[in-house]
Amino acid sequence: MNKIAIVVVALVLSLAGGCSSTEQRAEVEFRVPVSVEDVTTGRVEDRIVATGTLRAPEVVTLTVETQGLLRFGRNAAGRRLAEGDTVAAGQTIAEVLGEDVRLAARTEATERRYRTAVRDHESTAALYEEGLITELDFRAVEDRLAEARLEWERSMLTEQRTRLITPIAGVIQRLGRDEAGAHLADGQLVVPGYAVAQVAPIEQLIADIDLIGADFARVAVGQQARVRHHAWEGRTFDAEVIRLAPALDPVTRSFRAEVEIDNRDHALRPGMFVEVTLIAEQRDDVPIVPREAVTQRGGTRVVFVLRGQEVVRRNVVLGLGDDDVVEIRQGLEPGERVVVKGLETLTDGTRVRVSGS
Repeated sequence: MNKIAIVVVALVLSLAGGCSSTEQRAEVEFRVPVSVEDVTTGRVEDRIVATGTLRAPEVVTLTVETQGLLRFGRNAAGRRLAEGDTVAAGQTIAEVLGEDVRLAARTEATERRYRTAVRDHESTAALYEEGLITELDFRAVEDRLAEARLEWERSMLTEQRTRLITPIAGVIQRLGRDEAGAHLADGQLVVPGYAVAQVAPIEQLIADIDLIGADFARVAVGQQARVRHHAWEGRTFDAEVIRLAPALDPVTRSFRAEVEIDNRDHALRPGMFVEVTLIAEQRDDVPIVPREAVTQRGGTRVVFVLRGQEVVRRNVVLGLGDDDVVEIRQGLEPGERVVVKGLETLTDGTRVRVSGS
């Protein structure tokens, strides 16, 4: 009976051990949690990113040429012009008044002298035609007329220069400030050489950027670009490369490129520091995947494609791309699903559990 009992106990223990082993084998099967995304089609770009400072394409500085009292121009509503105002070509920005100006111009005196010379010439011409005076006397009267006309024209030019008129349309960048930056009042005395105003158009702005040799070879005049400034998050401004430097800068060892920005709404301002993205190449409707879906195994770029409950390793050939997405030239088709998270430990045939997409 003891031997029978021992055999029964041994059989029970053996069966219990078998069940435990089966349960352990079931618990050993582990699926790697991963996130996947579909292979889609879209646009990819080869980008060159640089930074630059904005400036106006041209700037006009209006400077006093005759000492006098300064008076600023007014707009259509009668308000004194101010920095930031938009002005038209030919508009008077300021004028210089006072006795000094009148004496410098002498317009009334020179005009009277010219009118007198005109009358003398007319009467002398009649006498010359009748043969009453010599040709030498007539030529002397003509010379006096020419000199009087020249002096009168100089006076009018001097008077015109007292009116500071902008030759271009644009926005007033600076107006009537002293050396300390304070605004001048109407009637303040100014001397020749004082810069009253600066006017510049800002519908188009220029960003000067520096390119190293490798990037310079990928840039050409007419190339499209985009500009961003942190004040407008999510907004980009259309731009275009308009000029490339003909020579290398010996100090920075870089090439200068000028990028013109469309600024018709005057959102940007000269002096702003901006990010410029040049589009070296662009492709549309090509297979793309998130950059994080591509990894390396043994020096080869690979992705892991979801097949049922496991993944298949796939070698791929990459094309254009940026920090977010990359073009797949070979190895994948749109609609397939690739692992984007959790692929660090994956190998061909690894069983996975999709935990997010």
